[in-house]
Amino acid sequence: MDATLLFQLVLNGLIVGALYGVVAMSFVLIYKASQVVNFAQGEFLLVGAWVCWWLLTTWQLPFWAGFLVTLAFMTAFGVLLQVIVLRPLIGEPVISVIMATVGLSIFFQALMKWMFGVFAQPFPPIFAAERMRVLGLEVQTVYLASLVVSALIMLGFWWFFTYSKHGLAMRATAFDQQVAQSLGVSVPRVFAMSWAISAVVSAVAGVVVGVVNGVSSALSFYGIKVFPAVILGGLDSIVGAVLGGLIVGVLENLAQYVDAEWLNWGNMYQIAPFYALILILLIKPYGLFGTRNIERV
Repeated sequence: MDATLLFQLVLNGLIVGALYGVVAMSFVLIYKASQVVNFAQGEFLLVGAWVCWWLLTTWQLPFWAGFLVTLAFMTAFGVLLQVIVLRPLIGEPVISVIMATVGLSIFFQALMKWMFGVFAQPFPPIFAAERMRVLGLEVQTVYLASLVVSALIMLGFWWFFTYSKHGLAMRATAFDQQVAQSLGVSVPRVFAMSWAISAVVSAVAGVVVGVVNGVSSALSFYGIKVFPAVILGGLDSIVGAVLGGLIVGVLENLAQYVDAEWLNWGNMYQIAPFYALILILLIKPYGLFGTRNIERV
């Protein structure tokens, strides 16, 4: 492997990994706020991408307008989902809530196939130039745009949790719900906010992937693909989610090269992150930055 090819693989991995990190942050956000593992996270990407595609193709909106309307729709979608479906389950066993998210995943997959069909649909052209040269390498323009958007979202998360009133309330709720409520924090409102933010951020990732690969039910698989990144970084760590996403993105690209050159197994790109998942669970079950819970019996 020459240095140019290695750099290209690492660069592509970091760009895709930043997108994984954004989706993983959404995963962690819901878990930190409500202690729920959301198995419908991939469907948030799917719904957001289909809504944006529909606005651009049916209503002929410019991309910026369709994108903003999509974000507004996903905000309402996340709030309503939490209020109507998940809020009544507060106080129920965690497994009941998790199974509810599994049911939501199946429902939205079937609904999107019924509404838009089973075939991938391409986005209208967005950028004048399809590719750009970066440090002598050709990179798709949409990937560079996704890298910028991912960085802005990460900075937005940092500012939100560090300086904003609602972000501090969410951190307090994640630390101890009863203490936060005794200090005047509305825990149900924090839950709704976390689902809304998660839906919006996931929709951004869904639109980016849809622009590159087209919109189809395969988008929902990203909810499973980021799970190794979440576990690798730590299920309750925002920073760990970002780092885990970057590691998984680079690992996928390197595994694809190794498989094509030497192994010829044909599917290392998809399964390498899950090998890493098993390995990290064996060595450090709480992830790189996860909180280790000690229970006395």
